[in-house]
Amino acid sequence: MRYEDVPREFNIASHFLDRNDPGRTALITPEGAATYGELSARANRIGHALRALGVGRGDRVLIALADGVDFVATWYGVQKIGAITAEVYTYLQPKDYRYYADYAEPRIVVADAVTLERLRVAGVGNLLVSGVPEDLLRPGEHHFESLVAAQPAELEPAPTRSDDVAIWKFTTGSTGAPKACVLPARSPLLACEWYARGVLDMGPDDVVLPVPKLFFGYSRDMTALYPFGAGGAGIAFPERSTAERIFELIAAHRPTILVNVPTMMSAMVSHPEAAAQDLSSLRLCTSAGEALPADLHRRWMDTFGVEVLDVIGSSEVYHAYISNRPGRTRQGSLGEVVPGYRARVIDADGDTLPDGEVGRLEIVGETAALEYWRAPEKSAETFPAPHTVRSGDLFTRDADGYFYYKGRADDLLKVSGVWVAPSEIENCLRSHPAVAEAAVVGYEVDGLTLPRAFVVTSGEVSAAELQTFVKTTLAPHKYPRDVRFVDRLPETANGKLDRRALKEVG
Repeated sequence: MRYEDVPREFNIASHFLDRNDPGRTALITPEGAATYGELSARANRIGHALRALGVGRGDRVLIALADGVDFVATWYGVQKIGAITAEVYTYLQPKDYRYYADYAEPRIVVADAVTLERLRVAGVGNLLVSGVPEDLLRPGEHHFESLVAAQPAELEPAPTRSDDVAIWKFTTGSTGAPKACVLPARSPLLACEWYARGVLDMGPDDVVLPVPKLFFGYSRDMTALYPFGAGGAGIAFPERSTAERIFELIAAHRPTILVNVPTMMSAMVSHPEAAAQDLSSLRLCTSAGEALPADLHRRWMDTFGVEVLDVIGSSEVYHAYISNRPGRTRQGSLGEVVPGYRARVIDADGDTLPDGEVGRLEIVGETAALEYWRAPEKSAETFPAPHTVRSGDLFTRDADGYFYYKGRADDLLKVSGVWVAPSEIENCLRSHPAVAEAAVVGYEVDGLTLPRAFVVTSGEVSAAELQTFVKTTLAPHKYPRDVRFVDRLPETANGKLDRRALKEVG
C-alpha cells in the first residue's frame, strides 16, 4: 500500500475491528477468549458511554487500565467516535499521573482498581472507573460497568479522515519529560501494511503474545492492532511480565509470535527451567525497545532456536522502520529498511554519510507524527519536513543496506578528547563471561568526563579485571574508570534502561 492508496474517509475501529468475522477469536485473556463480534459490541457500548460523558471528535481520552478486554475495547471505542487515544502505564507514581493529566488535558481518564487510588492522590478528576463497586466511587468518578451496560451495542463510526489526528504516543521520558507524538489515522494502517504484513507476513492464523504491557505502543500495535488487520488474535494479561508467566502463557495458548525485549530475553534464557520449555509454536520473536547484544542473541538461539527479528521503531515514526527479515537476520544488526520507508545516515549538516560512518538516522515515511504536542522548537528539530523524522539515534549502514545501532547522540561521552559511544563499552562488558548486564554513563572529575560502568554479574569478577578486559578489547581510553556492581539496572516504565537514573547516582 502506498500513501496515495489510503482512503480519505477512514475510521481505525471500522477497519481493524468491525470488518473481521464476528465469530473469530480476537483477544485471549485469563477470563477466556473474546470474539471480534463481542469486542466490537463492547467497543460500541464504550463509545456511546464516552459520548454520554461529553467526549467528542478530537477530544483526548487518557487510558490508565490494566491489560485486558476493556483496555482494547476502550481504545477502539475512543477511535470509533473520532476521539484521540493516549495510554499510560498502570504502575506510575501520583506525580507522574498529575504530569500526564496536566499535559494531555483529557476530557476523560479511564481508570481501574489498579490505578484509581494513585490518580486520586494526584488530584486527577473526571474519571470513568472500571472494576470498582459504584458505592465506593466519589463525586466526579463515573461507574464504568453500569454506564457501559446501559448503552446499545451498535454504533455508527464517526466520519473521520485518514489525515485526522487519532493517536497520541508518548515518548519514554528516559532523557526528559515525556512528550506526545501527535499521529494521524493513516499511521496505523500504513504501518500494518508495511511492517506487520510486509515484513512479518502476519496472517489470520497468527496469535501474538506480548511481553511489554499494552500502554507501550510497540506492544499494543503488535497485540491488538496488527493481528486484527490480518484477522488474527492477540493475548492480553493484566499482571506484570515474568519469565515464568511468559512460559506459562506460551504453554497454554501456543502463540506464533512473541513480542519481546532484550531484558526479558535475558531472563528467559537464564531461567533454571529454560531448557525444558517448549517454544515450538513460535515462528518468530521480535525484539525492540533497546539494543539486542549479539551474545544474548546467540544464547537465545542456542537455548530456544526461535528466530529473532531485531527491530527499531519510535513513537515519532509510529512504529517499526528498520527490521531484520525472516531468513536473513544478521546478529548485531537491526536489519534493513522496512518497505515504505526511506532511511539514511546523515552528518550535522544533513548530508548523507558514506557506508560505515557513524551519524544520526533520518527516516522518511508517511506514518510520521505531525509534531510534539506543545513543543514547537523540538518539533522543528525532529520533524524538519513533512513525513520526515530526524532521530537522535546514531547508526552506521553497511554496503548491503543493513543498519547498526551505535547509541544515542545525547549519550555520547567525550573522553580524552575523543567521542565514545557508551553502547560500545556496554557490548564489550557483556561479552565477558561473568557479566549478565552492563550500562555505561558519564561522570565528571575536575571538569573531565569519564565513563562509569554499572554491572550485573553472573559470576565472580573484580572491577580491575573488567577494566583490563575493556582496555585490551577496545581502545584503552574507553575503559570505565569507575565500576559499580548492582543487583539490577533501573528501567523506565517501557522496560528500557533508565540512563537518567544512573546519571543521578553520585
